[in-house]
Amino acid sequence: MKTYRIGQIVPSSNITMETEIPAMLRQREAIRPERFSFHSSRMRMKKVTPEELAAMDHDSLRCARELADADVDVMGYACLVAIMSQGLGYHRTARARLEGAIAEEGKSIPVISSAGALVEELKALGIKRVSLLMPYMKPLAAKVNEYIESEGFEIQDSLALEIEDNLAVAARDPMALTEDVKRLNTKGVDAVVLSACVQMPSLAALASVEASLGIPVTSAAACTVRSMLKAMRLEPVASNAGAFLSEALASVE
Repeated sequence: MKTYRIGQIVPSSNITMETEIPAMLRQREAIRPERFSFHSSRMRMKKVTPEELAAMDHDSLRCARELADADVDVMGYACLVAIMSQGLGYHRTARARLEGAIAEEGKSIPVISSAGALVEELKALGIKRVSLLMPYMKPLAAKVNEYIESEGFEIQDSLALEIEDNLAVAARDPMALTEDVKRLNTKGVDAVVLSACVQMPSLAALASVEASLGIPVTSAAACTVRSMLKAMRLEPVASNAGAFLSEALASVE
């Protein structure tokens, strides 16, 4: 039975990706034979500001090289807004830069950014109109909306909670999202992104919000797991993690 090594490039103040990604993959272990171990490298970032995001993104190349030393099977870049604030389509540039740094170390390891995973999995599953929840300040939230629209999606509504301190984002009770989503216009959407941020916890709320709305509900973290599993040629399923990781959609490429 193979154990797959999951590498994560993580902002220094992000504590959620190292809980939610393992949690989803542990839930998968209950229904599939593969096993996973988890390995991180950190890039400095305390506040979610354009200046700190740009500096952090530069540091991601060092992290990729460090994780390449561990021979991980896949790497996840665990900050959506760091990618989306750098310019439209930047997830493709970031992936090429990171995989180039890995190649310089003599390795070939797929890199999945949470930003790229969100837009790519929405596309793969035929989603066209979405509503979004995110913790960002309004100027950064506007960049996220613009980025997602530039990838061909219609945003019905978005709600920015305006939390600048990254640890305060992580400290939110994920079940608070069951109330937050009531402030979001979800009429006629194909899916709701309950957290367009991998630092804002949402996993515990995905299934209950999905049941209450009666439409697919996902998160940037759940999309990251789906993309990681596909990159490793594993079935993209996990229990209680929303429609995007359900058995019903496992065969959708």
